[in-house]
Amino acid sequence: MKTIVEPSRTLPVVAEPEVLVAGAGPAGIGAALAAARAGAKTMLLEKTNAIGGMATSGMMSHWSGARETPLMIEVVERMRQSKSLPLEFNPLRESDAKWCISHECQKTTLGQMMREAGVIVQLHTTVADVIMDGNRLQGVITESKSGREAILAPVTIDATGDGDVAARAGAEYILGREEDHACQPVTMMFRIGGVDYSRAVFPGSFESYMDIPKGEIQSLGKRHLPHPAGHVLLYRTRLPGEVCVNMTNVTNIDGTDVRQLTEAEFICREQMDAIIQFLREFVPGYEQCYLVAAADNVGVRETRHVKGVTTITPEDIVEATVFPDWIATKNYFNFDIHSVVGPGLDKNGAQREFKAKGSYTIPYRACVPEKIDGLLLSGRNISGTHKAHSNFRVMGICLGIGQGVGIAAATAVRQGVLPRHVDVAEVQRQLRAVGVTP
Repeated sequence: MKTIVEPSRTLPVVAEPEVLVAGAGPAGIGAALAAARAGAKTMLLEKTNAIGGMATSGMMSHWSGARETPLMIEVVERMRQSKSLPLEFNPLRESDAKWCISHECQKTTLGQMMREAGVIVQLHTTVADVIMDGNRLQGVITESKSGREAILAPVTIDATGDGDVAARAGAEYILGREEDHACQPVTMMFRIGGVDYSRAVFPGSFESYMDIPKGEIQSLGKRHLPHPAGHVLLYRTRLPGEVCVNMTNVTNIDGTDVRQLTEAEFICREQMDAIIQFLREFVPGYEQCYLVAAADNVGVRETRHVKGVTTITPEDIVEATVFPDWIATKNYFNFDIHSVVGPGLDKNGAQREFKAKGSYTIPYRACVPEKIDGLLLSGRNISGTHKAHSNFRVMGICLGIGQGVGIAAATAVRQGVLPRHVDVAEVQRQLRAVGVTP
């Protein structure tokens, strides 16, 4: 490969917050809100044009994973108060109504919450590199329409999902599955209109088997959709005649490789046409459906698992472990491992057959990189195995992880210590004060 030498240059330091959060998905939302509300001067960076990540730009249908936490309830209630929601139409079942995401309304209300908390938000900004002093992260270098700039902070929270900041800082990580580094497939969510809700069906999981006039719906999908697509997942929305579709599927993708991501975008869009044709032909109520909107980018489920002081295992989840250094609680989901070779659930996954002794907690040590100081992890990039990650990667759990890490970051700044030396008991005291209990 040819190389060039980039000339050195002097960069302006455009901001010096106390807590810097990179990535404004659910994990970054929780971190930024919590750090700011705990009194830290907080800045949030996001590469797209909106905050919310998979909950907004990614067009995910609903919140799941840790629904009964105060911050989760606050986020969804604020969205439900939006004056832009339909005035009368409400096709949702009671069990779905609270957690269904109206993407544009969610973007607006999250922005309002950030402004109210005093978070400095900067969109259209990518973290291009890091600023290090030995093993201590001092800040980041960004690229944007304003050029190449530097931002310094005593504590940075990596909520990029892919662990981009941690990787650039030299933190150790495992990509994907331990034995072969295969990652779960990527998906582009999209919405369709023209659905007759009075006759429509809404299979919500890989194990939602249902007979329709032309056959069993999941079997029809595997038989008639282009591989590796093939499962049928359809979700109600608050919009007349609209349905959220989770059916595109691309395997063998490394989400940290821009060229592979680009290819995945094109494959997903080609699959969307085939999916709509399939729905029109086979699924009742979808005979007149059409494409309304697609997510801004493919949703990446799995990439880097950054090595932390401790690593979350599947046993921790099944045993409903309450760690002594808990910072996120009431987490409950299944082992949602999408097959790395085709549609549906991986042989090591468990949805309907998932069994656990109750909800579990996230330990602070899993959010602290083993060797890098000045940095905390938030979201699906925390330290966990491939199987455990399939449980804690969902948005509600990531929001809670962010809240715990955000309070820890603000506490570290206030105590004048490195994040790994923060008084976790004090962090837990503050979490209890806002209603978070194990």
